[in-house]
Amino acid sequence: MVGSLWPVSGSVEEVIGLLDDWLSQPREPDPLVIETSGSTGSAKRVRLSRRALTASVDATHARLGGPGPWTLLLPPAYVAGVQVIIRSLRAGHRPDLELTGRGYLALVPTQLRRLLATDAAALAAYDAVLVGGAHVDPAIRAAAEQQGVRVIATYGMSETCGGCVYDGRPLAGVSVRIGSDGRVGIKGPILFDGYDDEPADLDDGWFVTDDLGELGPDGRLRILGRADDVVNSGGVKVPAGAVAARLREHPDVVGAEVLGVPDPEWGERVVAFVEARPVPDLRAWVAERMPRAWAPKQVVAVTTWPLLPNGKVDRDALRRLA
Repeated sequence: MVGSLWPVSGSVEEVIGLLDDWLSQPREPDPLVIETSGSTGSAKRVRLSRRALTASVDATHARLGGPGPWTLLLPPAYVAGVQVIIRSLRAGHRPDLELTGRGYLALVPTQLRRLLATDAAALAAYDAVLVGGAHVDPAIRAAAEQQGVRVIATYGMSETCGGCVYDGRPLAGVSVRIGSDGRVGIKGPILFDGYDDEPADLDDGWFVTDDLGELGPDGRLRILGRADDVVNSGGVKVPAGAVAARLREHPDVVGAEVLGVPDPEWGERVVAFVEARPVPDLRAWVAERMPRAWAPKQVVAVTTWPLLPNGKVDRDALRRLA
């Protein structure tokens, strides 16, 4: 495979070399292109400028306490992997390709859980371990922190050059708002240029995401789920993200996802996919805090999660399990 930045593709070494050249161009180069996974909708080709990416990198280093080397354990073709490479190059280092314990590390939650079982000491040696791409289970985070790992949960997407909100607080220069429809809006120098050849469709400079959120009394952003992640079951609208969050609070549940699956009687039925030891009575657990109509009508036990190449859960594969 021959590496490219339009879209970003190739081996790790090819992408590192291409990004190094791209960053060193004397003038602003053409934006690179990230092909999204399509995990929450149709796949897109997101154009990111060097100006936006370096703004994100500099804000990240300012939040973390200064630039340093990064370890790349993420696919280089996705925005999280691209950001690790650019952060390290901008700090004057080629990224490490295996755990070293020096500088910074970025992971998805599944990687964090696995590495805690095998390399917790190496994780604890990093100045910070950024975890994004999906919900970070509070129990896993607590277990990591008990072993000395400095975990920072990040929120963002390809359109925002990856993570732009760290532990609920936006990076410097980034603003967050909640619209009247509950959707999260993001504004700042880290926004994308557009999709393919179309300019970014912004609302007075704001990128309106498909995520629902709320701002707490302390101003921290909390993601509640996706706007399109509502299951219409028998005429009752069930917020799948909120139900999944409730399931993850159960002490025996290691991980959980909730989806709507077509059903001849209900239109859609609420299905919970859980990794648990053993699988408890989750309908009763949900109904203790939420309307009983929100309780899953089906529970599917999983031992391993189907993942997309970028480490996110493959929701279509889960639906096939149901």
